Amino acid sequence: MIISLSLFRRLRRLAAAGLFLLLAGAALAGDDRRLLVLGDSISAAYGLSLEEGWVALAELALAERGLSVEVINASISGETSAGGRRRLPALVEAHNPDAVVIELGGNDGLRGYPVAQLRQNLAAMVSVAQDHGAEVLLLPMEIPPNYGPRYTGTFRKTFELVANEAGATLGPFPLEAVATDPALMQADGIHPTAAAQPRIVDTLLPALEKVLRP
Repeated sequence: MIISLSLFRRLRRLAAAGLFLLLAGAALAGDDRRLLVLGDSISAAYGLSLEEGWVALAELALAERGLSVEVINASISGETSAGGRRRLPALVEAHNPDAVVIELGGNDGLRGYPVAQLRQNLAAMVSVAQDHGAEVLLLPMEIPPNYGPRYTGTFRKTFELVANEAGATLGPFPLEAVATDPALMQADGIHPTAAAQPRIVDTLLPALEKVLRP
């Protein structure tokens, strides 16, 4: 087949344009942020599909705000701060995240574990993430008042103390917009429903953007 010079030049321009788009796409992909979420059943979408949980919905919400984020959800139902502390070093090595969300401590409180132990574990996790160059978002947890004002108060303050000492970002309580509404909680009164997940995202989105934007 004989190709005219004008057609050849046109094809060459199209090929160059296609190459530019490919290179631009690769550059944009390289700008993706990576977020590691280390949590318990609240982040593991207990009683729901993972796609219904706040972590998956947050990835979509961040994309709508112009943040392309790859989210690694390493949350496990029933996880404690001690379990997260054991798992985190391998997770940051494997995924090299730009930011880490730590949503742990609720199970420590429900089991009455020493608050001093919780504080040590949270501080250690923040340190591990920061040593790998990741921004840290620490999410405070709450426990029922029947544990007594002394334990409950000390527990609540622990998250703020750790964040302040380590220079991490302290986020809001993830369930603050849903915990007091029975219609948004599952029958156990602890885990949020699918309808509650978008509200959790709305609560956390400003803090997530803070640690993810370069």
